[in-house]
Order: sequence, then C-alpha cells, then structure tokens
Amino acid sequence: MRNRYVKILVISVFAIMLVFFYFACDRVLSFKSTNGIRQARDMYAQPENSVDVVFMGSSHIHCDVNTALLWEEFGIASYDYSAAEQPLWTTYYYLLEICKYQDPHLVVLDLYSPARFKDDYQYDWLLDNLNGVRFSWNKLRMLYVSCQPDQMRKFFPSIATYHSRYRELTEEDWDYLTATRWERASFKGYTPYFYIDPQEEPVLKEKLSGGITVKSEIYLQKIIEYTEENGIDLFLMVSPYITVDEDELVYNRVHEIADRYGLHFNSTNYYYKNMDLDFDEDFNDHSHLNYGGSCKFSRYLGEELKKMYDIPDRRGLPKWESWDRHAVEIRQMAEDAGLTGF
Repeated sequence: MRNRYVKILVISVFAIMLVFFYFACDRVLSFKSTNGIRQARDMYAQPENSVDVVFMGSSHIHCDVNTALLWEEFGIASYDYSAAEQPLWTTYYYLLEICKYQDPHLVVLDLYSPARFKDDYQYDWLLDNLNGVRFSWNKLRMLYVSCQPDQMRKFFPSIATYHSRYRELTEEDWDYLTATRWERASFKGYTPYFYIDPQEEPVLKEKLSGGITVKSEIYLQKIIEYTEENGIDLFLMVSPYITVDEDELVYNRVHEIADRYGLHFNSTNYYYKNMDLDFDEDFNDHSHLNYGGSCKFSRYLGEELKKMYDIPDRRGLPKWESWDRHAVEIRQMAEDAGLTGF
C-alpha cells in the first residue's frame, strides 16, 4: 500500500512539473507581437470587470486609440482588444472571449477590415489574431470560421507555430517569463508609432452603398445582436486614414445597417478639421496615425463617447491603478521618442 502511495505521489509530482514546464516554454517561446498577440494575451491579466470600454477591430484600433490619454483626460478605463487586419468573424469571437472576463459597458468597433479586405479567409495576419487567445471551445470555433480545414495545421495548436523559436530568443522573451500579472496589467493594447509620413487629404465623393461581403455582414449582425442581448452599448466607427471610394462604399452600407438598428456610426474621415488633424505631421503611414495623430483623434473620440454614453470616471480608484501605470509607460515612450505630453 505504501509503495502505491509513493508511486501516485511520484506520478503527481512529475505531472505538475510537466505542466509547469509546458507553460514556462509557452511563456518564453510564444511570439510577443503587438500586432494582436499581446493585445489578446494580456487581456487576461486585466483586473476582473475593470474594462468599461473595449475598442475592437484592426490595427487602426491599437495604433490610433490612445488608451493612456483617454484615461488621463476622461477617466475612461479602456482596452484596445484588436489585431492586424482582423475580420469581423474573428472580432465576434474576441467579443465572446473578453466578455468571459470583463463586463464592458461599451464596445467601440472599427470597420476598416471589412471595407478593405474581401476574402472569406484572411491568412496574412491570422497568427497574430489567434495566438494570444487561450485554448477553449470559443477559440476552436474562431479557428473553424477563420481557416479552411486543409490550412489548420499551420495555425493549431499555437505552440506548433513557435516551438522552434529557441534559436532566436531575446531579452523580451525571458522578461515575459517572469512578468507578473500585476506588471502585465499595465499594458492596455495601445502601441504608438512615432514616424512622420506626410499624406494627401482624401476627397470623399462616394454616395452609393454596398461592397461588404456576405460573411462580413453576417458577423456584423451577430456582433450587434450579441451586444443588444447582453445590454452592451455598441458604437461603430472608422478611424482617420487615407480612405478611397471603394472603402466608402462599404461605410455607406454600414451606415444603413446602423440606422436600422438605431446605432451610432461615425466615419471620422469626414471630421478631420474637428480633431485638428495635420496631414503633414500626424500620420505614420497612409493607414495609421502616429503618436501625435493618435492624441488628437483620441481626444476627439473621448469627447464624443462621453457625450453619447454614461461612462464612469475611474480615476483615483484602487482597482484601476494599472491605468495610472499605463499612462506613465506611454509618456515615457513618447519622451524616449523626443516628445512630451499628450
């Protein structure tokens, strides 16, 4: 009998060590991209039910929506839960995922991807959309709608995509191994750019509507219906970029859908002057704002959201102290780039 207990104990210790080793390898070897992976992975480190506003969609969200400014100037506890070129079917499952851990009052949804990308399966940035999400039935469903069966082995399981990274590990990888949940909580998804790339202001002329794919429209309706059923406000928007008539065709269609459901939709490319956007100074490239542009846009967006929705001011409350640390970190990044303030 004693030998049996010893055997069970040895097996149990071995199993615990194996699990610990697996998670340690996952922490070290996994990609740390801020094109979506960290946005998804560090969502799990946020204090439970602390995110009042979740911004969702493509890289236009985590490059353009300055969560530090929204906190310091408006007291908005927000998180950029987005990934590069994220299609709406992925966004739908991201919404289900974050609602397991947070109770957002408002979802702000960026509509760039369904306007610009038309394929039912979008593989270019799929790893960045998948790898930060925990394994669950929800993730499997997201994988199923995002990837054709003959392509799944390239993306699942996640560890298969990065298990050979041991040859290219950096200091960042080892730092992430020992990073505590408290430390990771100060990341709110926002990843500023500091390059300046002058752009020519687009002229918007398209009046017709259409161009959105059937799959995108189906998942837009799913997002709308989920937020309605769960008492979550939904705000649809397009952040500033060098848009074209083909994109505006889709946004006109989105406007019709928003009107049908009684939702607010703001295609902010019509309001450059309202945010004092400078096309010689405020863009990182034709598609993304730089840090200065994100400050102007986020200030405009914060004012709009505060006018339309009852968003609490969480400044000074202990549960939300990680947003204070987040603001300090973003200010330091700006100072390192030779900039000051928001």
